[in-house]
Amino acid sequence: MTIYILNRAITLSFFWTASLVLAMHFFGFFLMNWEVTRSFFEALTPANLLVSGFALLIFHPNWSRKFALACVLIFLGGFLIEVVGVHTGLVFGEYVYGKTLGIKILGVPLTIGLNWLVLIYATASLVAEWKIPITVKALVPAVLMTTLDYLIEPVAIAHDFWHWFGQPVPLKNYIGWFISAYVLAWVFFYLDAPKKNRMAYIILLAQLLFFGLHWLN
Repeated sequence: MTIYILNRAITLSFFWTASLVLAMHFFGFFLMNWEVTRSFFEALTPANLLVSGFALLIFHPNWSRKFALACVLIFLGGFLIEVVGVHTGLVFGEYVYGKTLGIKILGVPLTIGLNWLVLIYATASLVAEWKIPITVKALVPAVLMTTLDYLIEPVAIAHDFWHWFGQPVPLKNYIGWFISAYVLAWVFFYLDAPKKNRMAYIILLAQLLFFGLHWLN
């Protein structure tokens, strides 16, 4: 009886958390594109990322020091890649961050480190149980994240996440995304951090919903 109640509570908590994440992205699309509420909901973007990250991590099935270390490394690695990118143009091309993503350090919003962690974890979770070498397995997150970035770019520019000084998004950006995502995913797999996590599917669905609706708009 106790196990049944516990399983039921976990199922309900997953349902409500997943519903919250999907609702934030679905209604966020409309409210960010309605002039009356646009600026307010743009300012909530960091909170959206925080909720998504929290939702993903609380449903991680096997917390450990090793997993915590992996998360810290991916957060810092993603953030530092962006710092180098912003200040040198060598990684993604010439770009700069706007105000929407919140507090910046060295010209890069702190939420960007979280964004890298969420996307690496979510995409890596999809193939966590595949019995193939990590050098091959890391290709899946790299391909998925580069594809997602293609959807993100016009939305990011329109809502002042970042911009390219009025220039088209360079091919270098997508190459940089692919390589960066591959390296970070490889590290994540090497530390045996990714686990099958149902929330990963919800996070990726929410991302596709939000940015896909922008593309159709």
